[in-house]
Amino acid sequence: MRRGHLNNTNIQTNMLLVGKRGKTALLTAAAFDEKMKVKYKHTNIVAADWRQLARFYQEVFSCVIVPPERDLRGDWLDKGTGVPNAQFAGVHLRLPGYGEEGPTLEIYQYSQNAQRSPSVANREGIMHLAFEVDDVERTFDLVLKHGGKKIGEIASSEVKGVGLLIFVYCADPEGNIIELQAWK
Repeated sequence: MRRGHLNNTNIQTNMLLVGKRGKTALLTAAAFDEKMKVKYKHTNIVAADWRQLARFYQEVFSCVIVPPERDLRGDWLDKGTGVPNAQFAGVHLRLPGYGEEGPTLEIYQYSQNAQRSPSVANREGIMHLAFEVDDVERTFDLVLKHGGKKIGEIASSEVKGVGLLIFVYCADPEGNIIELQAWK
């Protein structure tokens, strides 16, 4: 295996490997002189009621169903998810602002969902979806009208070198945090 050097242009593709003797090696795609094709595909939400949650995202954010509806189960699913007897149903929704090949929001409901703790904006890990909208206040009202929940208050601030950000955190009907934002 050839070694590459680390610099600011390839630092984002690093992988840390631990060898047999406990030594670590930092590898990058450049270390192999290869270009790896990477394409963001989807974000998954495990729902208590996938049909109701999908309808929320369709009605509030104009997401569009990407057929077919899924009803998946089998040894292959148990193996890939690490969940014994995994079985789930749901749908992919095309996110607004992208063409036919854009990323999707995958909303599935397992036959047995694990319990979740309440969502808070400062918990470590992936914590919110963000949608850029024309009118934050109007979209916030639409979220609430369709069963969403208020988390924060609409706020604004000048972000140096970027512009004026108007935003608010809210939640979908199942408590998943959504950021609504507009840039002026």
